[in-house]
Amino acid sequence: SMSLHEHALTLFRSAVGTVRPAPMLKRALKLQKDGCPQLLVKGRAFPVKRNLYLVGFGKAVLGMAAAAEEILGDHLVRGIINVPLGIQESLQQAGMQEMLLKPHSKIQVIEGAKNNLPDAEALKGAVAIQELAEGLTADDLLLVLISGGGSALLPAPIPPILLKEKEKLTKMLASQGAAIQELNIVRKTLSLLKGGGLARLSYPAQVVSLILSDVIGDPLDIIASGPTAASSHTVQDCLRILTKYNLLHNLPKSVQMVLSSSPSEPTAPEDFSHVCNIIIGSNRLALDEAKHQAEGLGYTTLVLSTAIWGDVARVAMLYCQLIRLLCLGFAGLREGPQSDEVRRDLLQLMAELQIPGLNLAEFLQALQGLGSKTPVCILAGGETTVQIQGTGKGGRNQELVLRVGLGLQRAQAMEASSSPGRCEIIFLSGGTDGQDGPTEAAGAFCSPELVTEALQEGLDVEAFLSNNDSYTFFSQFQGGHHLLVTGLTGTNVMDIQAILIRAM
Repeated sequence: SMSLHEHALTLFRSAVGTVRPAPMLKRALKLQKDGCPQLLVKGRAFPVKRNLYLVGFGKAVLGMAAAAEEILGDHLVRGIINVPLGIQESLQQAGMQEMLLKPHSKIQVIEGAKNNLPDAEALKGAVAIQELAEGLTADDLLLVLISGGGSALLPAPIPPILLKEKEKLTKMLASQGAAIQELNIVRKTLSLLKGGGLARLSYPAQVVSLILSDVIGDPLDIIASGPTAASSHTVQDCLRILTKYNLLHNLPKSVQMVLSSSPSEPTAPEDFSHVCNIIIGSNRLALDEAKHQAEGLGYTTLVLSTAIWGDVARVAMLYCQLIRLLCLGFAGLREGPQSDEVRRDLLQLMAELQIPGLNLAEFLQALQGLGSKTPVCILAGGETTVQIQGTGKGGRNQELVLRVGLGLQRAQAMEASSSPGRCEIIFLSGGTDGQDGPTEAAGAFCSPELVTEALQEGLDVEAFLSNNDSYTFFSQFQGGHHLLVTGLTGTNVMDIQAILIRAM
């Protein structure tokens, strides 16, 4: 039979496969040509009365645009997309031709935002998109493709603000310790296109946005700073933030002008009746596919959450306790002092992590109902954070896996006396973009034997962890067998974790 390792790999690949640009667009978007042509998006119909245009921005948008153009064919009049610098070359080198536009494409590609920061090229692309939007009529349809990383690729400061003034203000806020949410509110307020600006400029044309979400909870106004979503923030919020960090009296003249002339009330929602925002790819959709596959492989499968966030050390403890609880279940010790203690620890950890939308009591109830014979698969997703202390090479997924390996070994040492029933366990964590930190891997796997087996090769897990050197560890350990390597995937819906467990 297939190993747990192979099963975990299959689940990860199928989850990522379902949010790859081409299959994702082909599922979501159809063009009905007979009679008046209509764009069908997830069951909704939009008549193409006159011209169909396309714009896009984000790290995954090149592949999305290539798939969209194939579906739209001659009906597409013109398109402009802003994508990261060097992406066409790196996809070419990775042999991913299907992500590239065809030679006679009607879509203009502008590469910019070097190192994920707005720059002159990104500004040029944003201006081109703005001009296209402003020229649309009531009979036109604008298809907007959005993915993560879209914000830096769409810089459009409200005149007379210059990009470098806006950047300087953002840097000053960041150096004063402003949170990313606060930075985004200020950026949006000073932008022509963010915070619903693109939708307002495109009026009265019909705007249909297809969105690949890389943000926990899929909030439309946050993904790529919400160019086609009504902003949930006002100029008042921006002024409050600038006041909080003592910058209100230190602003460039241009910023003062824009802030004093902005409407103080948020635009009423009816301004957006010509807009339809549709999430076509997300962590939730990827996990649904993995669940479907896991069930096909005979696992009883539960999805824990698609909003796992917080410090990687805490999240590792959470997964270790969950695995301990599952092991006790396989040993017929689902009731009793040990399980009660683990459950208490889990509830405590959850309270600390404050994972949105997760009802842990309900999840633990579902675990209670599992048989002790069928294999179990727990799936989760989100994005953890790592406090960097060392100088090693790694990424948040590989670090999480290494920490889980260490935690499981410690738990086993404690429980050796009352050894729980023999069960086989594997834990996986991987980034759906195929690149975990500045490494060649998407993530890694581990089993509870990791630490012991590593010691046999003279590798000290704790030493690697204290140097944030997880990639070096996994590269050396058993010839790299525990690395999860997929290559660039051309998509991103954050990270995916899987626990697979079966009786031996």
